Amino acid sequence: MIKKIGFDNAAYIKKQSEQIEQRINDFGGKLYLEFGGKLFDDYHAARVLPGFKPDSKLQMLLNIAERVEIVIVISSADIEKNKIRGDLGISYDSDVLRMIDAFTDFGLYVGSVVIAQYNDQPVVEHFKNKLEQLGVRVFLHYHIDGYPMNVANVVSDNGYGKNDYIETTRPLVVVTAPGPGSGKLAACLSQLYHEQKRGVRAGYAKFETFPIWNLPLKHPVNLAYEAATADLNDVNMIDPYHLEAYGETTVNYNRDVEAFPVLNAIFEGIEGESPYKSPTDMGVNMAGFCITDDEVVIRASKDEIVRRYFSILCDRRNGRLSDDVVDKIELVMKQAGVTPDDRPVVRRAIERSELTGGQPAVAIELPDGSMITGKTTDLLGASAAAIINAVKALAGIDKSIHLIDPVVIEPIQQLKTGILGNKNPRLHSDEVLIALSISAAGNPFAMRGLSALSQLRGCEAHSTVIPAQSDSSTYRKLGINFTSEPKYQTNNLYHK
Repeated sequence: MIKKIGFDNAAYIKKQSEQIEQRINDFGGKLYLEFGGKLFDDYHAARVLPGFKPDSKLQMLLNIAERVEIVIVISSADIEKNKIRGDLGISYDSDVLRMIDAFTDFGLYVGSVVIAQYNDQPVVEHFKNKLEQLGVRVFLHYHIDGYPMNVANVVSDNGYGKNDYIETTRPLVVVTAPGPGSGKLAACLSQLYHEQKRGVRAGYAKFETFPIWNLPLKHPVNLAYEAATADLNDVNMIDPYHLEAYGETTVNYNRDVEAFPVLNAIFEGIEGESPYKSPTDMGVNMAGFCITDDEVVIRASKDEIVRRYFSILCDRRNGRLSDDVVDKIELVMKQAGVTPDDRPVVRRAIERSELTGGQPAVAIELPDGSMITGKTTDLLGASAAAIINAVKALAGIDKSIHLIDPVVIEPIQQLKTGILGNKNPRLHSDEVLIALSISAAGNPFAMRGLSALSQLRGCEAHSTVIPAQSDSSTYRKLGINFTSEPKYQTNNLYHK
């Protein structure tokens, strides 16, 4: 069964490119473009808009690479708290390095990194020194008293004026970050102030995919955005400024709407007048015009909301989120008309676990809709077993055939427990894939199974226990949409 497409990615790249080019021209040839969301690995958009490519924004920039300069912003608070990017499992400061490498490898120019809210924090200073030792230019932005409400102070030498001026050389400056709340907007506005002081005309716009302004307020795509940002307490709302200015109903989110009067005042303080009449005006977002099948998009968005529900429950179990966030996602689910039962792999995984006396189990839904399960054995963890069983099904290999000979697994277990000191001898997903690769050299069935791995991309999976990080990471790399129940296999306080 081929997954249906509901979004025209080529049209999106074309329309977005045209809009950005128009903004550059409108502002006299210099534009600071704040990028909301992920720039080159936007898997959320790919899940809720089937047909959207995770790197579509990147491809758009590559079309005009010689005109683009990238500035990455990271908040000092995120460095201090060692904030983790949930979809990749790495810290924000590590992600800055990853982003620089990725952009550079793609052929885009990364001009600098901005550290926001800098206050001589030792761990932040260490990161700054590390970047500079690696040859990365670093600019510092500071806390501004009364920001953002005290506009007179913000737009002054004691406000934006004390921030470092980010030296840029290209007409389109893309300002991005590892995640939300990093300080992208403040960095853009600070630059407008400094450019104005230097007699350089420049403008600001926002590249934002969600919420989609020309879809209904409670459209599942927009509700999926609320689910994805439940921990930030973002709420979609009608843009009252756009309605007043144009008589047109559009959707934005609360932070932009609440901040708009202050932003408008800051624009007026910098340039004498504001170029925008509403938060919607500030955005460059043509995604709504590129949806080709609304029903497909609605179904995909509802599926994403349920996945987010399980993710939030697990984060609460780990102490990363509060009950308020769970309440928020449950409200979003009610508005979207979905329940946990709408995720078929959940019931199948639980049923498999019950048949084994409550032992961990994983269910994977294959592209044709069939369900494959894996249980914990002496050799494999449930996540690893499910992958092996899934590739057997995809490759048409009988269940009784061993893809990996037990004599291959046993030495790995001895290495794990006898030398590396692990208590759990069972292979995790990454380890079983290495064993499968080794076996493929002399086992044609293993080679067939290995070749079938790519068919797992886009499949759904659920575990009855919170998986080991290596398992969840491997599923993510395989492109499997993986969720789990919010409980651990044991009652231990420490889980590796």
